Amino acid sequence: MLPDDVLERARSVLKAYDTAGLKLATAESCTGGLVASALTEIPGSSSVVERGFVTYSNEAKTELIGVPADLIARVGAVSAEVAEAMAIGAVAHSRADVAVAITGIAGPGGETPGKPVGLVHFGVARRDGGVRLERRVFPGDRSAVRRAAVLFALDLAADAV
Repeated sequence: MLPDDVLERARSVLKAYDTAGLKLATAESCTGGLVASALTEIPGSSSVVERGFVTYSNEAKTELIGVPADLIARVGAVSAEVAEAMAIGAVAHSRADVAVAITGIAGPGGETPGKPVGLVHFGVARRDGGVRLERRVFPGDRSAVRRAAVLFALDLAADAV
């Protein structure tokens, strides 16, 4: 079961999208589908949630949502450029009006120079062409990083309405 604060945030996102008549898609890497899970935990979410992509591997990012493999090779999967491509790809490969994308290093391993554990890049794309990118470094262990990333992604989704 998801924490109450996550569910409350998801509930508010769903209400805002339902009121606006918008559909939402997710493209998740380090959160492994937790954003989609939080949203779909709420009864009636099918009126808003169009689909979710769990693109944990680089191949999944390329095959499912069209992130160019050469982009991942050049800048790394955990980057603003890949978060942007994930969000744009999720909109392009769905019927959603908005897509939120998340790629990061939840830990405990995986850090590289300039990319610490807790680094998460977010992308939000709108079908009308607008894109917003955000970068955060969240403290804590794997669970704390993933939880913080889910909450932040839900906030970004709400802001996109």
